[in-house]
Formats: sequence, structure tokens, C-alpha cells
Amino acid sequence: MDTVSTTQGLAHFLAQSDAVGKTLLALLILMSAASWAIIAGKGVAQFLRQRRSSEFLNHFWNASTLDEVRHEISTHGARDPFSHLSAHALHAQVHHARHGASRLAEAGSASEFVTRTIKKVLDEETTRFESGLTTLATVGATAPFVGLFGTVWGVYHALLAIGMSGAGTLDKVAGPVGEALVMTGIGLAVAIPAVVAYNAFTRSNRVLAGRLDAFAFELHSFLTMGEAPGAGQQQLGGASVRPLKPVPQQAQAPASA
Repeated sequence: MDTVSTTQGLAHFLAQSDAVGKTLLALLILMSAASWAIIAGKGVAQFLRQRRSSEFLNHFWNASTLDEVRHEISTHGARDPFSHLSAHALHAQVHHARHGASRLAEAGSASEFVTRTIKKVLDEETTRFESGLTTLATVGATAPFVGLFGTVWGVYHALLAIGMSGAGTLDKVAGPVGEALVMTGIGLAVAIPAVVAYNAFTRSNRVLAGRLDAFAFELHSFLTMGEAPGAGQQQLGGASVRPLKPVPQQAQAPASA
């Protein structure tokens, strides 16, 4: 019953509205379509990214040498942020070892060159994570005001029509004003999914960026110190930990008599 009334009210509002009202409604429809397209696209991409990242990290931490990691990347490709970072870092290490600092972009030691490469890839991945979020934030912030403007515009014209007809009773006022308020509801219906999705994607990206930063530190250590991915790690309660090195005790000077 409520849905039918809303549909009838919207149809009557469209029949009575002018070009401004119809333009605002079309703008809300475009904003809703854009936000839902981004939500669907980023949702699927995030699901695939998490699954592929888990598969690559599982292979990485179970590899005995970095050559196995190179073979995994060359076989299946860099399909997630972690394999993408590993591929560029491994390529940077080999490139610097073969050609040295032949250009200004390769200046410095191998560790510095690998560090710059890792930072560049991290920036690229962060930019990729944030793609589309600006649109969601814009829709969530502006859609309610667009709908409110449509309501104000519709109420204004409804009151003008009532004033010209000379019938100011409640039954004459409630219909046109209620129909104009439909625009506010449409604006909220467009904004709420965009805001919820923006917050969800932002939190997920922040968690993934933190994991990627931690992985980048470990990868840099392996490349610069020549460790294998699984070297020096022990399993404790299902978590991978790195044993601490004992601190050498300093010889104490004999007490003076």
C-alpha cells in the first residue's frame, strides 16, 4: 500500500514538475546508478583480491627460496597487491645486480633502490584501492541536499498553484506537498548506500594497506639480507613468529679489593 502510494505520488510529481524538478530527479538517478556500479565493481574486486592474496601469501611463506616465488609469479602472474609488490621488488634486485646504478633513478645501493621500488608500488596500490571512493563520498554528501532542493522547489510550485486556485484547505495542501517530499526520500535512498559502502571500503582498504606495509618490510629484509621466506620462523599456536636472538652478556670487571 505504501509502495503504491509512493509510486503514484512520484508519478503525479513528475507530471506537475517543471524542467528543474525533472533535472534534479534525473541527477539523483544518475548518482544512484554510479554509486551502485562502483559498489558492485569494488565488491567483486575486493573479494577476488582477498582470495588471490591469501593464495599467494600461503605459497610465499611456504616457499624455501625466492626462486620459488619468482616461478610462482611467472607462472600465475601478479594478480594481487602482494604478488605485484613481490614481482617489482624481485625485478629491482636482479636489475640492480646486473646493471648497477647506470641511471639517476637507480642511484644508491641495492637496498636503497629496492626500497624506492617498494615505496612506488605501495603508492600505486594505495591509489588503486581508493579509486571510486571519491564518487561514493560525493554522492553520500550531496544526494540528500539535491533531494531537499527538489522538495523545496516542488513545495514552492505546489503552494503557488494552491494560491492561484484559492483553495487553501488541508486536503488541497497535503497532496502536493507530500508529493514534493518524495524527492527528499529519493535523496536519502541514494545517499545511505553510498555512505555505508564508503565506510566499509575505507576500513577494508586501511586493513589491507597495513598488511601490505608489514609484508613490504619482510620482503625488503629477505631481499637485502638474502634470507629465504620461511627462514628462521617457528609456528606457535598457528601464528608465524620469529625467534629472538639472545643478547650477549658483557663480561663484568672484577670488583676492586
